[in-house]
Amino acid sequence: MASPETSELQTFVKVVQAGSFTRAAERLQTQKSHVSRVVSGLEAKLGVRLLERSTRSLHLTEIGREVLERATGILAALEDTERLAQQQAGEPRGTLRLTCGDEYGVLTAGRWISSYLQRFPLVQVEADFTGRIIDIVHEGFDLAIRVGELPDSSLTARKLGDMRYGLFASPDYLHARGKPKSPDRLARHDVLVFNGGRLRGPLRLLRGADEVRVEAAGRLRANSRYALRAAALQGMGVAVLPLAMAAGTGLVRVLPDWSPAPVPVHALYASSRYLSPKVRAFVDHAVAHFEPEPVSNLV
Repeated sequence: MASPETSELQTFVKVVQAGSFTRAAERLQTQKSHVSRVVSGLEAKLGVRLLERSTRSLHLTEIGREVLERATGILAALEDTERLAQQQAGEPRGTLRLTCGDEYGVLTAGRWISSYLQRFPLVQVEADFTGRIIDIVHEGFDLAIRVGELPDSSLTARKLGDMRYGLFASPDYLHARGKPKSPDRLARHDVLVFNGGRLRGPLRLLRGADEVRVEAAGRLRANSRYALRAAALQGMGVAVLPLAMAAGTGLVRVLPDWSPAPVPVHALYASSRYLSPKVRAFVDHAVAHFEPEPVSNLV
């Protein structure tokens, strides 16, 4: 159990990370008034003002920044000690905080979380599915699941697998417009274009060592694959979708020999040194359950 002093520091750090007493209270699963009292009590104990409060925002004072830096170091040292003890025990336990893109979280990561919780009864998971890129170190997360190429970072990355894509359309659309026999014929079709992330420009399709680039001027552009899937189901055109998202929908695979390049999926965490059992177990679990999509059911 944390000492009162440690609990005060944890609450103060959580308020700074969350940016408000209300959000900190939600993360700590307590009342806003309790969080406010703890921080005020810490300020009274130290005899300094740590936070400048207004109705809309919080700002660290100069001494508050110094206290935050030292508190973060103290708590990190305590976490390292707990990790060492847990490594000896070997059993994953505690709360795992992870972040993931909202679409991939719903599509795949949520399934990993459910089976992870079933397998390890002493852990809890706090998942944040969001389109925002979260700074996992400063915002207090244990790991992030990222889809796509990774920028340079001091974080440790472990590849979980590759996300594979295909071209899909509804039977009604293909009956009305015909099924393209080669990639160049896509220029005559309504292509539903994903315009989020870094996937921009011509549509790049691969078949073994062969590669073609198709200029796809679609009538619909959206930053949501789910929106594109819904449009494809309504017969609005040909959509590029993850194979797992198209499975079981009734959509027909178009040009099954040609596919967009697979996209890597990674787990990111602060360091592999003293990696806690709960984080290591989740990453290992995700790798083991990164199942290839049933391509035969989509052709």
